[in-house]
Amino acid sequence: MNIGEAAKVSGVNAKLIRHYESIGIIPKASRTEAGYRVYSESDVHSLKFVKRARKLGFSMKEIKKLVGLWRNRSRVSADVKTLALVHVKEMEQKVDELQAMIKTLKHLARNCHGDHRPDCPIIDGLAD
Repeated sequence: MNIGEAAKVSGVNAKLIRHYESIGIIPKASRTEAGYRVYSESDVHSLKFVKRARKLGFSMKEIKKLVGLWRNRSRVSADVKTLALVHVKEMEQKVDELQAMIKTLKHLARNCHGDHRPDCPIIDGLAD
């Protein structure tokens, strides 16, 4: 199938498919004599794998490792689990940071009168 068909079936747009090829996330597509990319069902399966990993928030570097592990049938599942758990830890840290930001903004907003006066604890809090 051509890149448009592969994009439609995989749910990954053509621009991203070309990008994933250029950075080695997926192998370079085979080409027709006219130079058009040709994708197999296996290629589409790889694109779907990458899309699912992106939805789970893995970085491109992590996805490259995951794709390598996925393709390596002699892989050790502990390597995959370690990668996933490190990612979970990073996401938990981001959640903690977001919760702290929410708490701070709520506190500042509660202390702002929100009227026509120029005094504003939100601005003051940002200026500190």
